[in-house]
Amino acid sequence: MSATLMKAAVLGDGGLEFRNLPVPQPGPEEVLVRVHAAALNRADLGMLAGHKHGSAGGPGTVLGMEFAGQVAAIGAAVSHVKPGDRVMCSGRGAFAEYALADLGRVAALPSAQTSFAQGACLPVALQTMHDAVVTHGALRPGQTVLIQGASSGVGLMAMRIARLMGASLVIGTSTDAGRRARLHEFGADLALDSRDPGWVQQVLEATSGRGVDLIVDQVSGPTANQNLAATAILGRIVNVGRLGGMHGDFDFDLHALRRIQYIGVTFRTRSVEEVRQINRLMMQDLGQALAQGQLNLPIDRQFRFDELAQAYAHMRSNAHLGKIVLTLD
Repeated sequence: MSATLMKAAVLGDGGLEFRNLPVPQPGPEEVLVRVHAAALNRADLGMLAGHKHGSAGGPGTVLGMEFAGQVAAIGAAVSHVKPGDRVMCSGRGAFAEYALADLGRVAALPSAQTSFAQGACLPVALQTMHDAVVTHGALRPGQTVLIQGASSGVGLMAMRIARLMGASLVIGTSTDAGRRARLHEFGADLALDSRDPGWVQQVLEATSGRGVDLIVDQVSGPTANQNLAATAILGRIVNVGRLGGMHGDFDFDLHALRRIQYIGVTFRTRSVEEVRQINRLMMQDLGQALAQGQLNLPIDRQFRFDELAQAYAHMRSNAHLGKIVLTLD
């Protein structure tokens, strides 16, 4: 590798800036990747606004958290990939010509046919939703599941994972009629509007009055008590996101009456080894399906790297279905 400087998207005092920075060098357990594509996530909007995302964020931060490209260099402890390999990764500093990733967050692209753009869409959604649906959600074959906020990239992946793991009924919600109409393409048997006062009753009707065994909640806020009412006795709610609000009323008596397990998850407080384990379990369960192309995500729109501001604006408009991708080729 001959490059010593790279172009990177950085949070400056006035917002988004492009700077020339030194190419980072991998530590013993890190992989340096020449980035060909990177994908946007909701957390990127918060970081651009100056908010911390765990220990990441703040002025001078190189933005972005998932990417795909070719391995440029490896640390001494890395043995599962080598320079030149085509890989997908999660980690900090994705919006740059080169990015580092912990060895446990680096995986080969699923197949020779997988593009860098498609590969960049997968790591965060796979890690987040295998952890939510399978590890914490404990979904078993024949059970029923509801994905709140199903039209996001991670929401679409949640429905596909639920279907792959043998769910008998998959319900997805979206407040946009156009996106709601397409949820069946990604595994939904029933698509609902979480702003419709009657959505809980529709869930109960679809489950013979029981409620669903599992809710993966990306909305919270005003839907908290409705989620409780839509969950079966001894069911589980896994709280992944709070796009509808960080706070809301919570009916503790209903929670107790239905004996619901309410589980909160985030990557922000997990150790390096915990994240490595999440990836190991995900690849163990989903690796074959990935290789067979069963877990792809739709790309809503692609932007060039120098169009990052427009990409952020597109995500902020909340008009997309699937992933928004930057291309650096």
